[in-house]
Amino acid sequence: MLRGDRHPSGWQGASLVAITYVYFLIFAQFAFLQRLASLGVAGAHLTAVMAAMAAAGILFSLLTPRLSLWPSPELRLRVGLGVSGAAAFLSLLPLGLAASIAVSLLIGAGLGLLTVTLVTHLRQWTGNRHPLLLVGLGTGAGYLVCNFPPLFTASPRMQAATAGVACLVGICVTLWKSPLPIADAAIPSPQPAAPFLRVLACFTALVWLDSAAFFIIQKTPELKAGTWEGSIHLWANGLLHLAAALACVWLLRRRGLSLVLSASFLALGVACILLLDPHRAALASVFYPIGVSLYSVALVAYPALLAPASSIAERGRIAGWLYAIAGWSGSAMGIGMSKNLGSVPPLFVLAAGAVILLPWPLNFLLQRKRELALTVAVLLAALYLDRHLIAVHPSSPLTQVERGRRVYISEGCINCHTQFVRPNSPDVLMWGPVEPIQQLRQERPPLIGNRRQGPDLAEVGGRRSALWLKLHFYDPPEVSGASIMPSYAFLFRDERGDDLVSYLDSLHESGLPQHLAEEENWHPSSSAIAAANANDGERSFQRHCATCHGAGGQTRWEAHFKRLPPDLAVGPYLHLSPSGDDAQRRDRLAHIVKFGIPGTDMPGHEYLSDNEIASLSFWLSQRIGQLSQNR
Repeated sequence: MLRGDRHPSGWQGASLVAITYVYFLIFAQFAFLQRLASLGVAGAHLTAVMAAMAAAGILFSLLTPRLSLWPSPELRLRVGLGVSGAAAFLSLLPLGLAASIAVSLLIGAGLGLLTVTLVTHLRQWTGNRHPLLLVGLGTGAGYLVCNFPPLFTASPRMQAATAGVACLVGICVTLWKSPLPIADAAIPSPQPAAPFLRVLACFTALVWLDSAAFFIIQKTPELKAGTWEGSIHLWANGLLHLAAALACVWLLRRRGLSLVLSASFLALGVACILLLDPHRAALASVFYPIGVSLYSVALVAYPALLAPASSIAERGRIAGWLYAIAGWSGSAMGIGMSKNLGSVPPLFVLAAGAVILLPWPLNFLLQRKRELALTVAVLLAALYLDRHLIAVHPSSPLTQVERGRRVYISEGCINCHTQFVRPNSPDVLMWGPVEPIQQLRQERPPLIGNRRQGPDLAEVGGRRSALWLKLHFYDPPEVSGASIMPSYAFLFRDERGDDLVSYLDSLHESGLPQHLAEEENWHPSSSAIAAANANDGERSFQRHCATCHGAGGQTRWEAHFKRLPPDLAVGPYLHLSPSGDDAQRRDRLAHIVKFGIPGTDMPGHEYLSDNEIASLSFWLSQRIGQLSQNR
């Protein structure tokens, strides 16, 4: 290009497309969420923050073509990049809920202004020489950068800072030279242009599938380990994105938009079906980036270069509606579906296929034989790879314990229960013994847990019987006093309940006998024994013990107990020595209350304080002593 030529050479357009994708993917869709989690923004608050981003994105996508405040597209682009970059840098601060919502609004507004302005006036930055190729290069490069291992595995703060710097670089790109406006004209398509509403529906379905699959992979450790963890996976994903983006350029030139959308759906649909089985995550990681990059290039190229538009203003309106509905709304719908269902239902994949494929069935099947052959080839290749993967890595049927572990993960048990006994802490006596840290690291995924709202379960199989576990799942408050755990009786409508019980029953280490010996050395503190109160003990009995040891015991389950729990009003007391004084009897009762009776259905009450246990054993000892005297 001559020094005095003010027409663009094209690198600015490819750079701006890449920067926009890097900002959206690595920050708005990824690092910002991680940053919010580290700040404690979760649940309904997180929903409010993300809703603010979507609302601002939709609003500014629709308003940008009508803005008269910044008539210059260069200035408007710089404002969008500046707002987006400011939001990225602001996210580095310790944000509360209100500040998080404000930053989220800036992200949505900045992206809405940036994306619609960029695609509306993209010809000013790409020129008329190979604009489709530049869009493909920019999109592929953006995805490749996001999958660069040091960036993908960096901390959320580093990723946010990188996104902010990228926006500053984008502003510099727009300042390099102020290009002259270029006459706008749609690139000729080998197929008749499809109605905008049909194209809008197709892009919405694809973004919906992509967002749902992304969220599921991100939130499922087994799937994440098979797709995004490790440098090899990340480099492979990045190169697949780049190759698919360039392939999309060729397809758009030679076969048109309909084939690109169809091919993207086939790749994403196959990926979503494969993600139903974690063992096929590696194969899904091949199809997923291909499908994403195919439609991502088209999502920029269609409003910028392909859509028939009589003016720049009309092209802007097409871009605004496309990004507001397909981009922001489709993404929100996909994330919402995956949060509620945990997977992409096959019926939804079929519905998306009906939206994308059925409008062109006769043309696709009868007139375009090459496309039919390509589709059949893709399906046969997927079938072959799937069978080949199974042959190389044969998967034997899961055991009941393995199935139960999956139920434990899918039901979110890690949100309230840990599986890690903290060394040199009260945990060791209550829940021990300690499991070696090397063994925890070998688990895939490790189930250390998030918070301990309920007891630690690392050794629960040595402390609770299978019957007790099942009874507890049916009605937790009835079995464990004022337990806040909800009922999971619905799991026993099929085999999931028994599978989960089997898994929990398997959780005990070889060091359990030694730990049982250590429990025998425990005694309530002398101050607790001195302060023991019979009235407090009776209240504790009614809360924690009466459901099994009251009159008639737990009659609903009496046929299943290894030995029917005795009615403590009449006995017999098989685990109390008939000899011994009151102090010895109280001490033995305290051990039974705290640690249960191994080998029976009698659980421990490890979480009770010494004062509660001393009062309960005092009341029980008095009652048993009175019964003995009456006899």
